[in-house]
Amino acid sequence: MPIPNSSPAEALGDPDVRGALAGLRRGIEKESLRVTPEGRLSQRPHPVALGSALTHPHITTDFSEAQLELITDVCTTVEACLAQLEETHAWVYRGIGDELLWGASMPCVLQGEEQIPVGRYGSSNVGMAKTVYRRGLALRYGALMQTISGIHYNFSVPPAFWDGLARREGWRGDRQEFATERYFGLIRNFRRWSWLLFYLFGASPAVCKSFLAGREHGLVPFDEGSLHLPFATSLRMGGIGYQSDAQASLKVSYNGLESYARTLEGALTRPWPAYEALGLEEDGEFRQLSTSLLQIENEFYGTIRPKRSIRPGERPLHALGERGVEYVEVRCLDLDPFLPLGIDATTVRFLDAFLLHCLLEESPPDTPEEIDALQRNRTLVVEEGRHPELELDDGAGGTRPLRAWARELLDACEGTAAAIDAAVGGHGSREAVAEQRARVEDAARTPSARVLASMRERGVPFFRFAMDLSEAHAARLRAHPLAPGTVERLRAESEASVAEQARIEAADETDFATYRRAYIEQPLLPERAAGA
Repeated sequence: MPIPNSSPAEALGDPDVRGALAGLRRGIEKESLRVTPEGRLSQRPHPVALGSALTHPHITTDFSEAQLELITDVCTTVEACLAQLEETHAWVYRGIGDELLWGASMPCVLQGEEQIPVGRYGSSNVGMAKTVYRRGLALRYGALMQTISGIHYNFSVPPAFWDGLARREGWRGDRQEFATERYFGLIRNFRRWSWLLFYLFGASPAVCKSFLAGREHGLVPFDEGSLHLPFATSLRMGGIGYQSDAQASLKVSYNGLESYARTLEGALTRPWPAYEALGLEEDGEFRQLSTSLLQIENEFYGTIRPKRSIRPGERPLHALGERGVEYVEVRCLDLDPFLPLGIDATTVRFLDAFLLHCLLEESPPDTPEEIDALQRNRTLVVEEGRHPELELDDGAGGTRPLRAWARELLDACEGTAAAIDAAVGGHGSREAVAEQRARVEDAARTPSARVLASMRERGVPFFRFAMDLSEAHAARLRAHPLAPGTVERLRAESEASVAEQARIEAADETDFATYRRAYIEQPLLPERAAGA
C-alpha cells in the first residue's frame, strides 16, 4: 500500500529533498506558424536550411508543413533553457527568408482547409506514418483546429529528489514505481488546479473571423474583423479550440499507470464507427493510420500527459508500461504574443513552483464526478475567467470564488518557490509567484486582458494586433547575434539531420502498408502490465 505523503513543508524541510531542487529539469516545445510578409499562412515547404523535420533534434514541424516546432534540450537552469530557445529562433529566422513566425496561438487569414499544407517527412515508412497520422487528424477534426499553436512545458525532478523523498516517506519498493505513482499524483492535482494557469497565462481572448467562417460559435463581435468574449482567457482551450466530441466519451482516470493505460488501450484498439465510415484508404492512399478512436497515443487531447522517452518503433504506451513515467508534459499554455519567445523566465519559474506543489501536495484519487466538475471549471475559466464574481465548482457540491481559491493556491506555491530559490540562489521563484498574485488582484495585468486592451486602445483588429507584434519580434530575433562557431554548429546539425533522414529511407525493407500494420498491431502494454 502507498505510504501517505509528507506535507509539502515537511518534505521541503528535508535537506536532501530541498537540495535536489537545484537539479529540476525542464524543456520547452514551442509551436509557431510560418506566415508571409502579408500575414498569410506560408505555402512553402519546410525550409531546407532548417534540416529534416523528421530527424532534427530541435527544429521540426507539428501538424502543418508551415507550423514549426522548436524544441529545447532538457535543461537544469531556466536561463539555459530560454537561451537555447532564443538561439534556435535566431537560427530559424536566418533560414525562412522574408517569412515571419506568427506570435499568437490563434491563427489568422486562413483561406480554407485546402490551403493548410499537411506536414511531410520524406519517403521512409516512419516519415510516411507521421504524414498519414496528420491526414487522419485533418479528416477527423478539420485542419483548421490543428493550426492552433501553443507551448508544451516538460517538467521532471532529478533522481536525488526521489531518493530523498522515498527515504523520508519510508518507501521500500522500486524507486521508479515510487516516481510513477507520485507523477500521477501530480497529474491529478494539476487537473484540479490547471484553471489557475488558464487565468494567469491565457492569451487568446479574441480570434479572427476568418478562423470561424461557416462554423457555429458563441463569440461576439469585437470589431469588423474579430470575435471575442469579454472575460475570456484562453479560447484556444475551449470549444473552438482543442476539443473532440468523440474523445469526450473517454473518462480517463489518472489514479495510476494501470488505469490510465487500460483506458487508452481500449481507445487505441477498438474501431470507432464514425472513423470506420471515413475509410482507412482511398485510391490506394492511406487516409488515417487506423479507424480506432485514437490513431496513436498523441491524438489524445489533454492538458497534461505522463511521458517516457521511446525507443525507435516503440509505442509510447508500451514505454510507459515498461519503464514508468519519466516526466510530465504540460500542454495548456498559450503563446504570449507580447513576448518574442512566447514565454519568459517569470512564467517558467512559476510553472516549476506550481508543478512542484502539485507533486508534493496530497492527491486523492479522481472520480467520474470530479472529472465532470473539472471540465465545468475549465470551460468557465476559458470563457469567463476574468469576471470579477466568477465562482468555480469546488468538487464537493458547492462553489468557491476564483480569486479566493487562486490566493490559496498561490500561498501554497510560495513555499515551493522559496525552497527552489534556496536551492538555486536568488529570489526569482518568489518574485514569479508575486507577479501572479498581482494578476489575481488585478485582472487587467493578465495577458488576455492586455490583448483586448491593446486592440481597443489602438483601434485594430486581432490580425493587425498579432501581425504588428510578430513583425517586432522578427526584427529583434533577426538581429540576435550568433557567433561564427554557433552558426557552424547549427548548420552542421541541420546537415546531419538531412543525412540521417536519407539513411532511414535507405534502410527500409518493407512497404508502408506492412509497416503500418505491424506498428498499429504491436502490443501496447508489456506482458507484466497486461497481466500475462
